[in-house]
Amino acid sequence: MQGLPRPHASPVLFSEAFVICAGSVLFRSDTTGKWQICVLHDCADNIYVLPKGRKDCGESIEEAAVRETFEETGYPCKLLPCRMTTRAPLPRTNMLDQPRVVDDSRESFAVTLRDLGQKGTKVIWWYLTIVCGEKEEGTQTDSEDFRPEFVAVDDAIRTLTFQDDKDIAQRAFTLVESHHGVGRTM
Repeated sequence: MQGLPRPHASPVLFSEAFVICAGSVLFRSDTTGKWQICVLHDCADNIYVLPKGRKDCGESIEEAAVRETFEETGYPCKLLPCRMTTRAPLPRTNMLDQPRVVDDSRESFAVTLRDLGQKGTKVIWWYLTIVCGEKEEGTQTDSEDFRPEFVAVDDAIRTLTFQDDKDIAQRAFTLVESHHGVGRTM
């Protein structure tokens, strides 16, 4: 159709050129009521990261975030609702595509795109989660060698190896603190 404006052209990636991943910033409060974040020490590479992994076939991205977080940390968790700005419309409404503040959102709060070179692109959707049970042993796959550790938020941000993980943890804490206060649990 001539005369209609074309949307900004973006590269098209077909399924063999990307992998969908999901991760989370896992929170709990310590004995004094202050928030802590779980960081993973990847013992094989001696780096500190946030829990994340590939989405399985037939699994929702939210389910993948919760499952991967549990598998890599051993802590049962659930999505942590927060007030956040999102472009997602409210259910069954016809809304303009613009950012709006939504209470008790369980939407992803960030997405990262990692160029894997010849292997394609890794798309990682990030969620907020909170511990909802006791730590279980033996949840990691045979190829994983992570040591999960809950630390104070500032220490977690300093400890994380990669800047994008630091940025994600900082934004996650800003959302949690503004919605739930200092260390109030769900």
